[in-house]
Amino acid sequence: MKRFGIDIGGSGVKGAPVDLDKGTLRKERLRIVTPQPSTPRAVGQVVKEILDHFDWHRPFGCAMPSVVRRGVVESAANIDKSWVGVDGAALFSEITGRKVSLLNDADAAGLAEVEYGAARNETDLVILLTFGTGIGSALFIDGTLVPNTELGHLEFKGMPAEHYAAGRLHEEGELSFDEWGDRVAEYLRHLERLFSPDLFVIGGGISKHFEEFRDRLQVATKVAPAKLRNEAGIVGAALASRRK
Repeated sequence: MKRFGIDIGGSGVKGAPVDLDKGTLRKERLRIVTPQPSTPRAVGQVVKEILDHFDWHRPFGCAMPSVVRRGVVESAANIDKSWVGVDGAALFSEITGRKVSLLNDADAAGLAEVEYGAARNETDLVILLTFGTGIGSALFIDGTLVPNTELGHLEFKGMPAEHYAAGRLHEEGELSFDEWGDRVAEYLRHLERLFSPDLFVIGGGISKHFEEFRDRLQVATKVAPAKLRNEAGIVGAALASRRK
């Protein structure tokens, strides 16, 4: 089955047609720099440009760095604050002329990992965490998504957890892999006390270095690196479009 997914980020908007039978991109993705300011209509025009590039005229899925409820954007991480309160699904449909399924970007990555990746065939409770500029999260119970969990915003050590353990703290040179891994382990143990998960999936760009810090993740729960990496948001968004 062929579907289309778009992943909107603070620095780039990327999209491609997806083979849902395999969970792979059918063509090389197109990435366009996120417009600045990243206002709703400016981003919508980029989304349309990507769809037009691939001559895609059917429904599509779109992942955003936001809480999304019933198509309405309720937060704005790394995109313009004017997004808050906008019916993003209606706006994108108006601009592109296609129906769209809009969802949180970490939720999209989680859908992809549950369907094709590290959490495939896992039952019970799975938490995917994407470590980058902040910490995104996706929570699944028996394969069913509990949307918009935003576990990176939990208060931890007197601050939002993502201020303590975001991937950028290593990527910007503030922490070594050992130091960062120890912080992530503390955060995971906090989540264990709250949720008693059966599996943590570690995603985000830093996941490709999983072997560099896996020994620091001294937790009771099984921990696995994400498998789809940078394609997860596109693939998960395409999966979400099946609803249209």
